[in-house]
Amino acid sequence: MKILGVETSCDETAAAVVEDGVHILSNVVASQIDIHARYGGVVPEVASRQHLLSILPVLREAMAGLSFKELSAVAVTVGPGLPGSLLVGANVAKALALAHGLPLIGINHLEAHVYANWLERKEPPLLPALCLIVSGGHTDLILMRGHGSYSLLGRTRDDAVGEAFDKVARILGLGYPGGPAVEKAALEGDPSHFPLPRAWLKGSDDFSFSGLKTAVLHLVQEKGIEAGNKKAIADIASSFQQSVVEVLVAKAIAAAERHGVKQILLAGGVAANQALSSAVTSRSSIAVHCPRPALCTDNAAMVASSGYFRLLAGRMDGWDLDVFPNLSLG
Repeated sequence: MKILGVETSCDETAAAVVEDGVHILSNVVASQIDIHARYGGVVPEVASRQHLLSILPVLREAMAGLSFKELSAVAVTVGPGLPGSLLVGANVAKALALAHGLPLIGINHLEAHVYANWLERKEPPLLPALCLIVSGGHTDLILMRGHGSYSLLGRTRDDAVGEAFDKVARILGLGYPGGPAVEKAALEGDPSHFPLPRAWLKGSDDFSFSGLKTAVLHLVQEKGIEAGNKKAIADIASSFQQSVVEVLVAKAIAAAERHGVKQILLAGGVAANQALSSAVTSRSSIAVHCPRPALCTDNAAMVASSGYFRLLAGRMDGWDLDVFPNLSLG
């Protein structure tokens, strides 16, 4: 079965066709990074307008060489995300499904990130699995018992980890997006040079990164570190990244062991961070899988994959399908 996926939850306009939930036939992403970099972050109104300009060209490219008659369904992200951006994708998906007589499937963006772990694999992930979802808007620990069966174990109490990376990058003058900028700077730094705090929140699977972000701000102010001081900035970036990775990895492994899962699945844009994926893989006695970087960040192939498994379970939606900007998983 071939599923068309549509993704417009934030600032990437994406469309993809995936066969049987694992084989990517096309995967097109139109990024808005250059536009939002001018403002140091995503501007919701600008994002939704750009989706309107990009969605049809992206769809045409994703469907090149394919016919809508070959499709089994249209899957689209309905939340969480920016309301205006979500509406663009949802309404276009509805129109396509209606025009071509195809089932319509609404997809949770967080669930889609998890299903990126099913793409391009000969063997599917082992369930139950512990899912660590880390992105600009989310930091969640999810127990996935089976397809469509999720339990939320823990989440951030304040900043999402990707948000913390963006804010620290801004403090250090590293630009936007913050995750890749901090990771690049950290390669030249000493992670032990500046002792930064770890918020362990003992007795809980929750996370907290606002204190760490504030500690970085105070450090920069107290030391009088300026943009031209590349060595100090690299050391701070490396120390910050290590603090984040240490907490994420320790909590994920502890939760995985406690629940007796068969695999740890990384998901979300921050999962593309090599320090994070390397640390959890090397420290865990449980098998770990992480999609390649292009499938960690927002894309429509993961939406199509999730749609395939929902279609198999008979979980389809009607024409009253709405968007849910604050949709959660588990």
